[in-house]
Amino acid sequence: MYQCKSCGGRLKFDIPSQQLKCEYCSTLYDPYSVEDGFVAEGHSNYDVTIFTCPQCGGEIYSTDETAAGFCSFCGASTVLESRLGKKTRPLHVIPFSQTKEDCKKEYAKVMRRAIFAPSALKDKTYIDSFRGIYMPYWKYHFIQEGTFSLTGEESHRSGDYIITNYYNLTGNIDAGYNGLTYDASSSFADNISERVAPYDTLQMKDFSPAFLSGFYADVSDVDARIYEKDMKQLVLDESFEKLRNLPQFKRYSITSGSKGLSSVTKQEKPELTMFPVWFLSYRKNDRVSYATVNGQTGKVVLDFPIDYTKYMIGSLLLAIPIFLFLNLFFTFRPITTLIFALILGGITNIIHYVDGKRIRSRESLMDDKGAKGRITHVSRHSFVGKLLEFANIAATLISIVVMFLNPVSDWYYYGCVIFSLLFELLLFMDVIAQYNQLATRPLPQFNHRGGDDRA
Repeated sequence: MYQCKSCGGRLKFDIPSQQLKCEYCSTLYDPYSVEDGFVAEGHSNYDVTIFTCPQCGGEIYSTDETAAGFCSFCGASTVLESRLGKKTRPLHVIPFSQTKEDCKKEYAKVMRRAIFAPSALKDKTYIDSFRGIYMPYWKYHFIQEGTFSLTGEESHRSGDYIITNYYNLTGNIDAGYNGLTYDASSSFADNISERVAPYDTLQMKDFSPAFLSGFYADVSDVDARIYEKDMKQLVLDESFEKLRNLPQFKRYSITSGSKGLSSVTKQEKPELTMFPVWFLSYRKNDRVSYATVNGQTGKVVLDFPIDYTKYMIGSLLLAIPIFLFLNLFFTFRPITTLIFALILGGITNIIHYVDGKRIRSRESLMDDKGAKGRITHVSRHSFVGKLLEFANIAATLISIVVMFLNPVSDWYYYGCVIFSLLFELLLFMDVIAQYNQLATRPLPQFNHRGGDDRA
């Protein structure tokens, strides 16, 4: 804990002034002035208080000794266990520039449009639980320098023949890519960290533990090598696109692709950095969802479940005027009604299948490279959901047979419509359940600290 030299009070990082501020006498201090030798090369670690959730094993740490009241990862309302420890010093940090009040305002703007969200997500007490956390990121730096060689071709027609000329395209390149980042925390899902970006890395400062005063930080536990291949390919593709659009090369069809730039592409050592995120978790039963706000830009990213009651009431209120409006202009014959029901059923079935596929990908952590090697949850694309899909398909096939036979009585058509709409309603309710599953995650259990999964 940093203490004020004037009164002995606790110093916390003040976002508006970008200085350390005393809680009692309001004296301001330069963050670098309170830590002797912050630039010394020998200082590779620094002392922190590590808070561990007894329910999920999640860890956050801070330079403060203030007890954390709830777990950011699983939403458990519990006093976290704490211990003293050391953490590797990052090279750079982007300080918080959005205050908690700014964060709450941006969140409230988004939630005003979320008419089907659970009421708890709009509760002032819940919104006040936003916690400022510095998330670890790996920053990659690539240099492209030297002579490159690409292969290209140019074709033209001469009479009945197509003549193709092949070329060896060479040139010199001098380019650099800095500020390419990937999150270094397995607790921070890749799809969330990518959506809350970008950060302006030009605003980075040399790291000092003083910036963490009053905030928390997540543990960096993802190896930088996991993302190196993706980062290098991004650099190769970006440079290749720029070269391909140069006037000298535009006339050629380059067949070697971006791999022709590999020999002149060098990577420097990745750097560990800290980026600011306002973080909020919403827990319901055995699932948890997250709301995150970029602590630099105020960008809001959230996945919120749908409240069944609100959604069904809203759908009914919308369906009644639509039905009355259509009846003013259209006359629905039995076969037309059945065709409409079949189209609706097909769309619902496709949505249900796609959501089920996304759930399997999410639950198996296939979309999170930082989670590689972790034990995953079994997909919850339930047997009931699959049964409803087959029942809806069966209803569709029966309806097609009825249309083909073209019976005289309209009751055959109306019976198929009722039969189809019943299964479509049940299937659509399961679609909402699947959406809620996609909007939430299993309760995290951090396997490197005794659990079996991380969110």
